[in-house]
Amino acid sequence: MGVVTSQKITSYYERFKDISVTFTKEIIQVTGLLTQQIHLKCGNDFWPCVVYSASFQNARVVANVKTGLLGKLQTANNIASLRFSFKPPGETNAVTFFVAAKVIANGPYGNSQDVNIFTLQFSNRPPDDFIEIVGRVLDANVNSAKRKEERIPLTQDNLRRLNILSSESAVFIEKVPRRCILRDISFSGCKLIMLGVAKFLMDKDGAVRIDFNDPRESFLVNGKFIRAENVEGKREMVALGLNFNENEVPMGYKIRLNEMLTSTRADYRQSAVEEPADKKAAK
Repeated sequence: MGVVTSQKITSYYERFKDISVTFTKEIIQVTGLLTQQIHLKCGNDFWPCVVYSASFQNARVVANVKTGLLGKLQTANNIASLRFSFKPPGETNAVTFFVAAKVIANGPYGNSQDVNIFTLQFSNRPPDDFIEIVGRVLDANVNSAKRKEERIPLTQDNLRRLNILSSESAVFIEKVPRRCILRDISFSGCKLIMLGVAKFLMDKDGAVRIDFNDPRESFLVNGKFIRAENVEGKREMVALGLNFNENEVPMGYKIRLNEMLTSTRADYRQSAVEEPADKKAAK
């Protein structure tokens, strides 16, 4: 995780406090949720559980009820706490904390007689670590829709900002890998250059590999070629526009782009604030 200011965390909380994140396999991966270390604590006892979904105000967890959990909750007036543990990509140490809560509902999970799903209402605002980890996902989701057509040209400066290893990459056309050079990327697609003939590549399915560093991650993003044109002066080359399949864009990729775009915007705002003072001092 990068350095996130208290203002940013407050912004995440105010904007997203009512929105729940479902902990799918992909969300577990990008947040670094350590599933084996999640427990529901009631009194002095711990019960392993699975986080189904969570927001900044509540959570839904799945747990086995054949272990005396229901009786313990009844004795404790449904007061409990939920133990979270995360190790986000690139981090050395895990972050572990408890969130105090009250169980406000429970019932069978699916058709199981052994497992229930519990709804927990948090007693207080959760720790900043939780707001930061979940807020990054929610912010990336919002901006990937709001700014999906915003192109990022892959200049040397932008490659450095994005921590992309190189503009040289690979594109898979009908599952056959081909070398390519990335020219720009966005939440919704990318432009690349490769050897080929434009008319034979239009409307074909493709997938581009994008390699990031710090931490090292590679994403294969599927899509369809919607534009193809010859490169002026290089008849053997073709410039292709790959439109990503919207529902298949990896969340980790969205987070990478979002953090670059929002940090760039923050730098611009900071410069705008500082500029009048600089001019004033120069006079």
